[in-house]
Amino acid sequence: HVQRGATWKTSLHMCDGRTPTPEELPSCYEGSDWSGCTLQQFMDCPYNLANNRQVRMLADLSLVGCYNMSTVPEKKRAQLLLESAKKNLRDMAFFGLTEYQRKTQFLFERTFRLRFIRPFMQYNSTRAAGVDLDNATVQRIEELNELDMELYDYARDLFQQRYQYTRQQERRQQRIKNHMQQNHQGLSLGVSLWPSHGRQSLESRQEDLEGVRGEREERDDGEEGGRTEEAGSRLPTEDYMNQIINRW
Repeated sequence: HVQRGATWKTSLHMCDGRTPTPEELPSCYEGSDWSGCTLQQFMDCPYNLANNRQVRMLADLSLVGCYNMSTVPEKKRAQLLLESAKKNLRDMAFFGLTEYQRKTQFLFERTFRLRFIRPFMQYNSTRAAGVDLDNATVQRIEELNELDMELYDYARDLFQQRYQYTRQQERRQQRIKNHMQQNHQGLSLGVSLWPSHGRQSLESRQEDLEGVRGEREERDDGEEGGRTEEAGSRLPTEDYMNQIINRW
């Protein structure tokens, strides 16, 4: 799209209430746009906003002096931006990944309690896949976007944790629902088979049955809690975000 004339020149890049100066954010090209630039020229510009763009868009730039590169050493700046991007990603109620369309749909629908009319489609081929690049160029691209690649690995891990946790919770709720339905059916059957000994006898039997059902539910809840706790050692629990933080 840059070769076709697309630019960021209309973006204000506001940070801490002001736009960056030309010295803080020099242009990579002269003229109205950068149309016709080669991939090598695109990579050679040290001020190219495409480099680590995802981290920059997610992070709080005010932590590193916005676009003023002289306030924080380069390595420290990179680490602060990456950690800020990870934190902001964790704080999002929902995010999806292009390579996991069905799981993305599942999480969106469960998070916002909405249903899509059609299932998401997974396409595993892109235009970028049709471009043949030599190993040196690929390595250079990876170096320029090292922070983005680390952020993506983190996002994919966090995404899978959220997906597994949501699936686990949904299955547990379904088991509880099925259990309640079975108990309700058993209660209805028991009442219909009782002989008629008057209202007092019927109420007494109902109370006895309710007591048995309550004891059974308490026992089942205890067993379910044990299974959940045991599964928690293998699958994400409610503190999955803290687990992710500690891991990274």
